[in-house]
Amino acid sequence: MGMKELGMLGMKEHWCSASLAKMMRWSGIVLMLSLFVMAGASGVLAGNDGELKVRIRPDMPWVEVTTPDGKKVRIMRNQDTENRLSGEWARTSRPCPPFCIQPMSPAEGVRTIGEIELLEMLRDPQAIVIDSRTEKWYRGGTIPGAISIPYTEITDRLDELGCEADFDGWDCTNARPVALFCNGIWCGQSPTAIRRMIAAGYPADRISYYRGGMQVWRLLGLSVLDPVTGEVRQ
Repeated sequence: MGMKELGMLGMKEHWCSASLAKMMRWSGIVLMLSLFVMAGASGVLAGNDGELKVRIRPDMPWVEVTTPDGKKVRIMRNQDTENRLSGEWARTSRPCPPFCIQPMSPAEGVRTIGEIELLEMLRDPQAIVIDSRTEKWYRGGTIPGAISIPYTEITDRLDELGCEADFDGWDCTNARPVALFCNGIWCGQSPTAIRRMIAAGYPADRISYYRGGMQVWRLLGLSVLDPVTGEVRQ
């Protein structure tokens, strides 16, 4: 091999080495950028809860519950601090009767609860949260995790709540803890359901009443489930 060929070979080796080094540098840069992006994305995901401006409680950014069809969804508050109620839920006055202010407790022995206690019951596998409104109201949006039993049907469906039918009506020895709600403090549907349940034999001490209902739930910007589409809205 002559000097010219040896020179050409050396140049090719040098070029290959340089190209390989350049490719390795670029590969390293791409790898570092990928790791940086992944770390950044992970940081954003991990920081989502920390970035929430509107929490349920300081230590509770959101709550995960299971819907009646087995889907897991998060209940959280609307993050728009300028958000306002509108339409039906912004009304202050309705004809009374039938839309009259309800007492704090619908019956002796029943526990009246707020949102935090209701969220705890939604996460309790033994408890049942019941939307006791009629179908029209229910289809307009409900609390995620609640089941629908209209107040007009409640005493015919106590078997769904742990009672057993007997010759005298219902044996509710094994009745499960329940919480009922309707549209709010001006709505008599859940109080009526509760009184009918007790008259049918359901233990009052296993019944909770969420008096604030859908109006206060929406006022706090908490998630609402559309039972028609399955979509959770803020």
